[in-house]
Amino acid sequence: MTSQTLTDISALRVNGQRLWDSLMELAQIGATPKGGVCRLTLTDLDRQGRDLVSRWAKEAGMTVTIDQIGNGFLRRPGRNNALPPVVTGSHIDTQPTGGKFDGNYGVLAGLEVVRTLNDHGIETEAPIEVAWWTNEEGSRFVPVMMGSGVFAGAFTLEHAYAATDTAGKTVKDELERIGYVGPEVPGQHPIGSYFEAHIEQGPVLEDHDVTIGVVTGVLGIRWYDCVVSGMEAHAGPTPMHLRRDALQVATRLMQEVVACAHRHPPHGRGTVGMVHVHPNSRNVIPGEVKFSIDLRNATDALCEAMDADIRAVAARLSAESGLPITITPVSAYPAQPFDAGCVDAVQRAAQQLGYSHMPAVSGAGHDAVYMARLAPAGMIFIPCKDGISHNEIEDAKPEHITAGCNVLLHAMLERARVVG
Repeated sequence: MTSQTLTDISALRVNGQRLWDSLMELAQIGATPKGGVCRLTLTDLDRQGRDLVSRWAKEAGMTVTIDQIGNGFLRRPGRNNALPPVVTGSHIDTQPTGGKFDGNYGVLAGLEVVRTLNDHGIETEAPIEVAWWTNEEGSRFVPVMMGSGVFAGAFTLEHAYAATDTAGKTVKDELERIGYVGPEVPGQHPIGSYFEAHIEQGPVLEDHDVTIGVVTGVLGIRWYDCVVSGMEAHAGPTPMHLRRDALQVATRLMQEVVACAHRHPPHGRGTVGMVHVHPNSRNVIPGEVKFSIDLRNATDALCEAMDADIRAVAARLSAESGLPITITPVSAYPAQPFDAGCVDAVQRAAQQLGYSHMPAVSGAGHDAVYMARLAPAGMIFIPCKDGISHNEIEDAKPEHITAGCNVLLHAMLERARVVG
């Protein structure tokens, strides 16, 4: 390997056109008429995508290791291969109406980092690896973030293997069918630190006209089912003051879900996304309303504060109306702060490269959430058009794609250390 001075390294940049071309080539596997990608996990198209990325990795001199849940680890050796690797990655499975960049960008940005190091003959002290994680999307099998979750011990391999799709096919059978059950036990693959580059999947960076989001963590999530119980009655003969209208009380509480988020800024989120009205008849006063509540915030303490807030409001509305209100927890995901050292490495890289940047939080889950339980981890966000993702019109600018990869390159090099 040719040794490089620190000045030379600071001038290092990825080949943005090569990265873009790779993204567009991968996007042809499962391409949809509207310009998106449908490449569901463990389908024949997923196998083709894995095969293509594996071939590219081998052409770049990398070795490919697959574990028992189908996670892939593409390795570029370092001078000291006893050191745990500096890892980057994401996923290449998509939603049924997915886009070209969600997940795919993180995997191919890692590959472009390796290609760039190869182009310049740069050796690192620690190995560098690119990972793809099985079934991040959860659109065919649940749970979501399956491969990284098994790797991190969030649930067992047996639990993941037993998951079925709508046709009754299991994860284990489909992994075997496409030839991606490897010998390595999930979680036994060492990781020194982990970075993930991703489109933001939201509108904040674009709204601020900023190129790089320095992600400090992932929001905690609390999901609930809420039921307001009233009494069905005829809409004509029943006077207004004698009604027990569940919908009117429910709509007040729904508004309070949004208000609760505003009361816990700057990262509070409150959403009602699903509503069932009974009996749902034009001339019947609603007797029962069931709806979902989704609360999110940057720390577990703030999530708990929002929980207490919305429960207090529900108790007040129940007392005022005389209608019972029940709020039942459905699931909870803890907030995940990222490692301060990795966050600082991303910020330093963005600053040294001259890119506009700002702190960011992720409102969506990513494989980096599970990796952060095992090793120092960080994420890099770039803008996506109108903040749209999980949609065939998902889009990102080539210059942002390149910028995020350059930040990834330099953040990883800081951790892997250049030999010279």
